Amino acid sequence: MNIQETFEQLDRQFTSYGGLTGGGITRLLYSAEWTEAVNGLKTLLEEAGFIVSFDEIGNLTGRIEGSENPEETIMSGSHIDTVVEGGHLDGQFGILSAIIAIIYLKEKYGQPKKSLEVLSLAEEEGSRFPYTFWGSKNFFNLADKNDVENIQDAEGIKFVDAMKESGFTFRRSDNVRNDIKAFVEMHIEQGKVLETEEKTIGVVTGIVGQKRYTINLKGEANHAGTTPMGLRKDTVVAFSEIVQRLVGRAEEIGDPLVLTFGHVAPIPNTVNVVPGEVEFSVDCRHIDQQVLNDFAKEVESTIRQVAKDKNMKVDINLWMDEEPTLMNKNIINAVENAASEIVGNSYKIMPSGAGHDSQIFAKHVPTGMIFVPSIKGISHNVEEETKIEDLVKGIEVLASVLYKLAY
Repeated sequence: MNIQETFEQLDRQFTSYGGLTGGGITRLLYSAEWTEAVNGLKTLLEEAGFIVSFDEIGNLTGRIEGSENPEETIMSGSHIDTVVEGGHLDGQFGILSAIIAIIYLKEKYGQPKKSLEVLSLAEEEGSRFPYTFWGSKNFFNLADKNDVENIQDAEGIKFVDAMKESGFTFRRSDNVRNDIKAFVEMHIEQGKVLETEEKTIGVVTGIVGQKRYTINLKGEANHAGTTPMGLRKDTVVAFSEIVQRLVGRAEEIGDPLVLTFGHVAPIPNTVNVVPGEVEFSVDCRHIDQQVLNDFAKEVESTIRQVAKDKNMKVDINLWMDEEPTLMNKNIINAVENAASEIVGNSYKIMPSGAGHDSQIFAKHVPTGMIFVPSIKGISHNVEEETKIEDLVKGIEVLASVLYKLAY
């Protein structure tokens, strides 16, 4: 097998399912494009000799039975859905790389000792309906149908109707998979670290924890011309001081801590009124729970102190509090060893700053992740791209890891 030629051919095929004229893909859960893609995967896997099956909600598996320990499964894959006007690699590369790696191993070494299985997860992104990780949550019986029974997309189509139109339904009984001994997810980095450091492979140690806040500061709206500077309760000025202090502190602590003020809404948000209220978001992430907790305390205390100093009211709402998810040490070692063999020292041990299906899997089965670089760090964008030689090296590393685990 020529890995590069095989990938390029399959990538062209599957990028056409929801492919956009200007490049990229829109392939949303239970859409016609999504249905076409999963049926295309089913056909591809059957023709390659895999044992293929869907679960009730649309997760697709392709299995090669092991010769000595078929009851032990080594699994690899990712999600088949995309964001609106997304790239051709996010999710899709993880599935295609797993298929190619397993076919390559089967051709070169024959039947594995343990079973090998490709997994195409129905959904991860939450781009069509306000729900994320539908595929992986159902895989581990974590999804509650009550959470989706009454939700709908932007066009008013109900989740349940779209699901049934695609030929799927709610899980009728709990899945019991005690056979999975490892799950390895291949993914593009979706950031600039590997490219900046000129590394080919990222050996992922874990997925960062996240804390997200909505903050509301209330001062006093007043006339922009008649209110002297010393008599103002300007919430944008207070917000600016909060940003300056906390960004400075985040820079002091250093990587991999990140802090983002992504949403800012001053009220009344007009040119000639001192803003008397501002609502803004805070997003902070770190791979170490204690560091994240300690910094979150600084975030809250700094906001309260600035509000007190400026005689303002403040409301702090912590609405997301996710713990870091660590990858399995044995699989981390297997990925690092494979990377060392294939790309020498051109790899980096690193956390993932974005969420992935692996964060669901890692709580239930031994899990690892492999990153390849993203050009300019661009993802969730039609311009998302990775050098073909990096994609090929990624597949080679994945194949090496699966060989070590299954053969």
